[in-house]
Amino acid sequence: MSTDSRVSTGIPELDEILYGGYVPNRSVLLRGPPGAGKTIFGLHFLAAGSIENESGLYINLGEPAEYALQTVDAFGLDFSSVEFLDLSPTGKDFQDDQTYELFKAADVEGPPLVDEIRDTVAEIDPERVLLDPITEFRYLTTDDRQFRKQILGFLDFLESQESTVMLTSQAANTVNDDDLQFLADAVITLKDYPERRAIEVSKFRGSTYKRGDHTFDITDQGIVVWPKLFAGDYERDYEVERLSSGVPELDQLLSGGIESGTITYLTGPTGVGKTTTGLQFLKEAAGRGKRSVMFSFEESINTILRRAESVNLPVERMMEQETLHIEEITPGSMTVDEFSQQVREEVENNNTEVVMIDGISGYKQGLRGFGDDPMDELLQVGRFLRNTGAIGIIINEVHQITGSFQATEEGISNLADNIVFLRHVEHQGQLRKVIGVLKKRTSDYEKWLRELEITEYGIRVGEPLPELRGILTGTPDWDQGTKENPGTK
Repeated sequence: MSTDSRVSTGIPELDEILYGGYVPNRSVLLRGPPGAGKTIFGLHFLAAGSIENESGLYINLGEPAEYALQTVDAFGLDFSSVEFLDLSPTGKDFQDDQTYELFKAADVEGPPLVDEIRDTVAEIDPERVLLDPITEFRYLTTDDRQFRKQILGFLDFLESQESTVMLTSQAANTVNDDDLQFLADAVITLKDYPERRAIEVSKFRGSTYKRGDHTFDITDQGIVVWPKLFAGDYERDYEVERLSSGVPELDQLLSGGIESGTITYLTGPTGVGKTTTGLQFLKEAAGRGKRSVMFSFEESINTILRRAESVNLPVERMMEQETLHIEEITPGSMTVDEFSQQVREEVENNNTEVVMIDGISGYKQGLRGFGDDPMDELLQVGRFLRNTGAIGIIINEVHQITGSFQATEEGISNLADNIVFLRHVEHQGQLRKVIGVLKKRTSDYEKWLRELEITEYGIRVGEPLPELRGILTGTPDWDQGTKENPGTK
């Protein structure tokens, strides 16, 4: 179905999950526990109709309509085209000893309740209807069969009026709404986890949708949704370019640099120079006028600036010129879906061409809302960068300073197109650094190890070290008898 014929949810990111919005003249069941945000989702739905000059009707069976109006005002929603039918119990009902007189079971099959709803719908002829909550209907009928009959008749009536209807339902262990899920054309569930709120579409008759739990939150502006990233939804043509590091010897290791649409791992133990090496690529990108972004999970911006200044990397100037943006992510400050959305927006909206994630351990520990395997989301981010022609640089720390060689400790080296490893080695009682390339998917690469130095003038990569062997076995050894100069073979 074309997205042009869809009915907007009023929440752009939810429209994205539904590939355009709700199907017109169908019913949507929005279910969730108390306080999950069901009514607020419904208010966004009605407000979107006002923007499109579509009439709306809010049939309220729960809290007084004044509460909904307060929410509308707080979020600045447009309700200019929305009418209210307030059937909620009032204090006057209680004072008159008629608390639920309006809702006697016998009334459901005739006046005043059903007739009032029917007459109001016929008079207003709304294009959008919110019934909040439909669960109240269950208490107005004598048995489940009558309840289903009433709901089915109500939905058929609204469909004949060409209305798109949203029903809200309490989803709790004590309240079974399986029959409502069966009757509705679409089912959306709101979930309230300890670390985040999530929304899941489990049924969407007549259309496809993005599966899984998607993060959302209730903010001062209303509902904000961060869709789960599915890299396969994002493809674009791009021209392959090679990004140099600006260090000739490092470029020799990589046969010229790293290419567009590739993911490069800079992997090694703490203190070996991974982040500094990554920043060297960002510096070169800035020199070409390309925008880069660095997501730092492990260091503050101030620490990065001091480190960069000490090795002659003009990071602060790059930030001032807006060729580099550094996003410092503090532990627990966002969910994995929020992070993925930031990456997307950088690439799609800000034309960012290089994305650096520092580093994997901080990513796992600093974000909330992972599924069973936190690396699944990182794989999606990497594939998104690859599909859109961006360059991804991922900093990976291995915790063994010496010993058996590991490219990564996370089991995701299959994501990497290029693996550059940095390593501490001991020589004549002195701790030194070496750098080499373990993998390069798009071209050949130099097989030798080279010495790496981080100096006050920047990164220095030395000549090949033919006398150094045993790195991959975990026991590096210097063969002093080797005199051959291998060059760059």
